[in-house]
Amino acid sequence: MNIEATVMNYEIQRNYLPKQLSITKWEDLQPYYEELLKREINSADELRQWLSDRSELESVLQEDVAWRYIKMSCDTTNKSYSESFNYYVSTIEPNISPYSDKLNKKLLSSDHLKEIDDRGMHIMLRSIKKQVEIFREENIQLFAELQQKEQNFATIAGAMTVEVDGQEITLQQASNYLRETDRAKRQDVFQMILSRRLKDKVELDDLFDELLKLRHQIALNAGFENFRDYMFAALGRFDYTKEDCFEFHDSVSKELIPLVREIHLKRKAQLGYNELKPWDLDVDPSGKPALVPFHGQAELMEKTIKCFSSLNKFLGSCMGTLKDMKRVDLDSRKGKAPGGFNYPLYESGVPFIFMNSSNSLRDLVTIVHEGGHAVHSILTRNLEYVEYKSTPSEVAELASMGMELISMEKWDCFFDDPEELRRAKTQHLESILTSLPWIAAIDKFQHWIYTNPGHTKSDRKDAWEQIISQFTTSEVSYEGYEDAISYSWQKQLHLYQVPFYYIEYGMAQLGAIALWKNYIDNPSNTLEQYIDALKLGYTEDIGTIYKTAGIKFDFSRSYISDLAGFVKQEVEKQAKA
Repeated sequence: MNIEATVMNYEIQRNYLPKQLSITKWEDLQPYYEELLKREINSADELRQWLSDRSELESVLQEDVAWRYIKMSCDTTNKSYSESFNYYVSTIEPNISPYSDKLNKKLLSSDHLKEIDDRGMHIMLRSIKKQVEIFREENIQLFAELQQKEQNFATIAGAMTVEVDGQEITLQQASNYLRETDRAKRQDVFQMILSRRLKDKVELDDLFDELLKLRHQIALNAGFENFRDYMFAALGRFDYTKEDCFEFHDSVSKELIPLVREIHLKRKAQLGYNELKPWDLDVDPSGKPALVPFHGQAELMEKTIKCFSSLNKFLGSCMGTLKDMKRVDLDSRKGKAPGGFNYPLYESGVPFIFMNSSNSLRDLVTIVHEGGHAVHSILTRNLEYVEYKSTPSEVAELASMGMELISMEKWDCFFDDPEELRRAKTQHLESILTSLPWIAAIDKFQHWIYTNPGHTKSDRKDAWEQIISQFTTSEVSYEGYEDAISYSWQKQLHLYQVPFYYIEYGMAQLGAIALWKNYIDNPSNTLEQYIDALKLGYTEDIGTIYKTAGIKFDFSRSYISDLAGFVKQEVEKQAKA
């Protein structure tokens, strides 16, 4: 498998823009947009050069705004960081949008476009045609306002802390106490976390109303009845429909909920409780202390590099590059935005991993997940155009979720004790089965939200309670803590910051399970297929990319049933090990 050749010099090289170009205002960029717009294109070769120059400009812009977002996320208390990001989205980006639309139209109208049949061009062109179709001048300022408001969620959530044992800690850090063997302690911390979240429930509800209003207006301006239909176009969902999403919801409800019920019944029996409460869901049912796979960022990176290298030297080198270039911020702390992400950086080709680690198994899963994204970013860094590197979420999440399961075969890098390794695998596999219903619930909720644009806060609360009831079991009692369910959607940052980006996790999870199943049978061949699929970037449709990975892009009930049954079998194997 000759993939080492993809590792190249990471020094930034520019052929169109000056190397010293610094973006502080729109006027720094305007001459290049004007030149691209006015340039004569008299041959296919000149069109290719025009595309290359435009791609370089967009790569520089993407990396510039990425760093503004990353810095703001790492420190939400730093006013200059938020001002820098907000300046870009409110002042620079609104000037870029009209030019991008004109450049798209210039490309589509070129007489030489038909002479270019390069791999990936048909995928890029279908996306550009859709962008032209939905672009509206009046939405430019609305998008600027929307992006600024979306960041308010990070500020609100980043300020959430509780005091445990006399120490002020983030909610991510506090969640570790939910793995304590002392049940009274778990309940106490659960109540603290819930109370802190509910303290901001009105503010978060108000913020969401503001976001909904802007999003609905954007959809109306673009000629859509609702924001759901607009986003299906904006996200470029060419390869599946809303009806496929409905099938996914139904299949998960029918096939996964019975398995989740079995998991909860087994947990209740192992713990010896008459009633399972929400603070009982993370503790090890054997009564053993919570797993601690690492201590701190340095050890996490060291063990992750070792884990990836055990799979393949190239994969390890990818994580080593991130470490060497200081492209990671992993530890949880006050004032840091919640969540985790891998942010591609299209000019340098080396992404940035952000997360909120508190030394838990969940954090191990997060780093290998984001590491899968990072590998994907590096494998696509040398593709010709930005559009080829910008993969749809259904593919991007296959890279990350596939890495979760493939890397699990090398988790002995984190756990010396075979019994701890067995526990870790069991917990992760069970979390996959329990997470798919949450993914389906969030997606179904989004369909309801945006196809009922005039709803009230009370309507939204009722709708969520009705939807989440379809994807949970009665084995967990929330009596006395009903608000923990009623407002649980507010902790999902995707609803606030990246609407409709969530079902992709479910689709990709199915693909990842199929990938892992293949890996168990034939590790070398599966890893080669996985890497070959990632190297495609977005030069093929989703189905073709999945096929290259040796799996199907499918979310039918029968497929979900087969894969869920396989995971269940693997969980049972761990129990017998």
